[in-house]
Amino acid sequence: MSILRLIIKREFVAKVRNKSFIVMTFLSPLLFVGIAAFVGYLSSMKADVKKIAIHDETGLFVTEFKNTEEYNYLDLSTVSLQVLKDSIKKERFDGLLFVPKVTDNKALENKIQYISNDSPSYTFLEKTERIIAQKITLLNLERAKLDTLAIHNAEAKVSIGLSKASGEQSLKGLNEIKIAIGGAFGYLIMMFIIIYGNMVMRSVIEEKTNRIVEIIISSVKPFQLMMGKIIGTSLAGILQFFIWALIGLTLMFGASLFFGVNLGPGTNIPPEMLNGAQEQFTSTAQMYIKELWNLPIATILSSFVIYFIGGYFLYSSFYAAIGAAVDNETDSQQFLLPIIMPLVLGVYIGFFTVMNDPHGTIATVFSMIPLTSPIVMLMRIPFGVPWWQILLSVSILFASFFFVVWFASKIYRVGILMYGKKPTWKELYKWLNY
Repeated sequence: MSILRLIIKREFVAKVRNKSFIVMTFLSPLLFVGIAAFVGYLSSMKADVKKIAIHDETGLFVTEFKNTEEYNYLDLSTVSLQVLKDSIKKERFDGLLFVPKVTDNKALENKIQYISNDSPSYTFLEKTERIIAQKITLLNLERAKLDTLAIHNAEAKVSIGLSKASGEQSLKGLNEIKIAIGGAFGYLIMMFIIIYGNMVMRSVIEEKTNRIVEIIISSVKPFQLMMGKIIGTSLAGILQFFIWALIGLTLMFGASLFFGVNLGPGTNIPPEMLNGAQEQFTSTAQMYIKELWNLPIATILSSFVIYFIGGYFLYSSFYAAIGAAVDNETDSQQFLLPIIMPLVLGVYIGFFTVMNDPHGTIATVFSMIPLTSPIVMLMRIPFGVPWWQILLSVSILFASFFFVVWFASKIYRVGILMYGKKPTWKELYKWLNY
């Protein structure tokens, strides 16, 4: 068995047999589900009811505000304005809506004030402005002696139906679902790269600090040692991903059976077994799950593995070189920021450009740049990407890896035996030219 294969096996077995690896492999999906359920529970909790005092000198708007689960409106127009302001200071009310009396309704557009100790939320302010604006508009129409009922009946409410060229009905919000799926996979790649890259760096630092590396490189070339660490750790990450993918597909298939999605004969729930809202909900759920199955799942999963391997190899070369250059993790911090920034940039570009224009110039270009392509391309794939673009992106990614690993190995070769000297960027440049 070759030396490189022995190193790969050693690193893989060491990672897989680690208790934390085993626990996190099966516990992480539960943690994600638990966090999602906890966030959903928190968002469903009712907030404290806020008391809003209204001092309406015109008497036109106070009846327009209706109590809700979040806000309780109190008509205190007969109370002195100064007394109400003092009550706000003493926090007896959360806010005071003051509507002054003016001769012209037009002047009210800029005269109304909201007084509070804390700034109101944008949603509350927008809703309040809309209620007042609608009332002023209605008053203006009545003053102009226009038929407000006819105007109301003339208002059109448009609901655009979505369908495919094949005639099948489409659904709203599919783009958001696709970017969520692509974003989840892209974010996973970023986290995998950072987590496993740090594992490689810590392993190099540990062996260097314990002087074990001096014994190892007596029979192993530094390049073989670096590649063995990178490949062995990546195989552990791929194994973890396959376990998660198997769990996810099993849950998705179970959900399909639960909602009766037509994935095979005999899986539809008869409509007569359902009624009203339940039938509509199940029908909609069937359509959404069916659309999810229509996504290029095989391409997404295979691309995830390929881009994880390419991206991990590329970034782990940097991590291994940094681990060889420093004596402890504290000294590595100055070198980590330039490595993490392209990953963060890829996430932001993916969310802010792929959602609006998945096949635009910016999204396409950054899905080709090797430092961002593992994230951006995965966000594009759910929208459908030509195979030649994926092939070109992967080719550039792996070609960049071989180019980077050649440079990183020069730093690794020199730095692995350097002790007691805090490296700088200038020092690393000298090692490259050594």
